[in-house]
Formats: sequence, C-alpha cells, structure tokens
Amino acid sequence: MTIKVLHHGLATTVQDLGRPGYFHLGIPLGGAMDRYAMRAANLLVGNDEGAAGLEAVFLGPKLEFTEDTLVAVTGADMPAKVDGVEQPGWTAFPVRAGQTLTFDFLKSGARIYIAVAGSIDVPLALGSRSTYPIGALGGYKGRPLAAGDELPIGAANGSGEARSVAEQLRRLPAALVALRVLPGLYWDRLSDEAKQSFFADEWKVAPEADRMGYRFRGGRKLSFVEREQPFGAGSDPSNIVDSCYPYGSIQVPGGTEPIILHRDAVSGGGYFMLGTVISADMDLIGQMQPHTPTRFIEVTMDEALAARAEENDRLEALRASLR
Repeated sequence: MTIKVLHHGLATTVQDLGRPGYFHLGIPLGGAMDRYAMRAANLLVGNDEGAAGLEAVFLGPKLEFTEDTLVAVTGADMPAKVDGVEQPGWTAFPVRAGQTLTFDFLKSGARIYIAVAGSIDVPLALGSRSTYPIGALGGYKGRPLAAGDELPIGAANGSGEARSVAEQLRRLPAALVALRVLPGLYWDRLSDEAKQSFFADEWKVAPEADRMGYRFRGGRKLSFVEREQPFGAGSDPSNIVDSCYPYGSIQVPGGTEPIILHRDAVSGGGYFMLGTVISADMDLIGQMQPHTPTRFIEVTMDEALAARAEENDRLEALRASLR
C-alpha cells in the first residue's frame, strides 16, 4: 500500500519519536515536536506508539489512499476531511481506497499528527525514520514531502476498530502558556534584576519558531553580572566558552530574545543558557503559534521530577484506555 501526496501542505515531514544516542556527534534527537500527540495517533490505529507518522505544521497535506485503511489525526485543531466530509479529531476513522484526505483551516495549536494503520515504512536512518532536513537524514529522502511523493505503508497489525481518546486525556493548546523552567549552570551570569524580570514579564512567541528552536519577544532586556570575558568566549556578555546545549535549554543572545532549543537544535555553542524547560512542558511548545503569550515559571528539581511523573501517569492512562 502507498499514500500519494497530492499536496504537501506547508512543512509536512515523516516523524517518529526520534533518534536518541547521537547528540554527542551533533545529530539531534529529532522526532515529533509533540510526542504525546504522536503516541496517541499511533495507538488509535493499532500501531506501536513509536511508529512513523506525519507531522504537519499550520497547513495540512492532501493525501490519496490506494487501499482501505484506518487513520487518526491528533494534536492541533485542524479538522480532517475524507472526500470533503469532516472527521472527528483524536479518533480513528476509516479511509477507503481512492479516497482523499484533506484538512480545513487551522483553528488552534500548530501541529497535527497523522497516523495510518501499519505506519509509514520508509527506511531507518540511525535507528529512526524521523526526518532531519538540515542533515538530509531519515524520513522520505531526507526532506519534507512534496507533491508526487508516494509513501510506503507497512502491514497493519491492529483490529481495525475505531477508537477515540477521552476528552480528559486530550491535550489541547492554551491561550496563555506557562512553561516551567529549571535554572541552569549559567544562571549566575544574570543580574538579580534580570533574574526577576525574566520570570515576571510576559513574552510572546516570535515568527522565528521552528523545529530547531522557538524565539520569544516582549520582555525586558536581560542584564549580566560584569566580568572579564574568559579566553575563548566572545566579547558580548551573553557569550561563553563553547559548551554543550541540553535539550530544552534557553539561550538569550545579547540578552534580548530567549530561544528554547527544540527537537532539531544544535548540540553546542557559545551562548550562555539561563535554564532549561522541563521535559513535561516540551510538547506544549510544539503547539504554540507565533504571538502566543507565554510566562516562564521557575521550578525546583523536585517540582520538575514531580511534573515528569504526572506526565508519565497521563501517558499510562492513555495507553490503558486504548489497549
């Protein structure tokens, strides 16, 4: 079975849960920006939750199916349509051979996840089918989809039963997003005033927001503790001697616009990092549109670990409901 791409949307790529283990070589984790939504879509159609599906941002693709199958769309509110008939979100629905899947205008959120029973069967690259476009690695020929592509689909192993994610287990975008942050190794580089203003101010997602990182604007410029820059660091106070970048870390070049490094970010460089967004909140970022109001909330390690445990409980509840 194959899926024919009639229109690629804006930036539609094959993604799974990523390729851990290569960050020290400069190859990022990659994978779905909203891992929870990706897992949910796969479970709905009977796939392994780490199987490959499609991630589409802002504008959905137009796809033609060559055989009967089961499809699920999760994530952003971008209604799916089969031959023009709207289908429910976060719910598995049948698509017949010759039918076309399209999408209405985006209503909220940023990214949808499309899972097909049997999953997208492109070759593995370093243990993953995720697309890393900058490195031309994985996915469909290492790039976003284009009109005329034909995606191979594996053999379905599910029952073909149409299932739905309960409302309380769906994670939908919020109008005001609160991102919890654990201050990091370079927190002491900021002045006391800057430490307070970063968490006190309201920021907004800048238009420069993609799989590499999300930039934020609107808060006050951050000031730094004066020091003599060490050998190997740049002249700007926000520069450091090159260091590793944790996934989710927040760098603030020149102290003006924070950037949260996301799935396809580089693994190191010379900008200081004031802290790291906790793992439980990273999926939320993938659903944020430009200009989304955002507050950063300071948390402790104990609070971050508690949030991770709560997120794991939500995932277990999802699995149990669709098992």
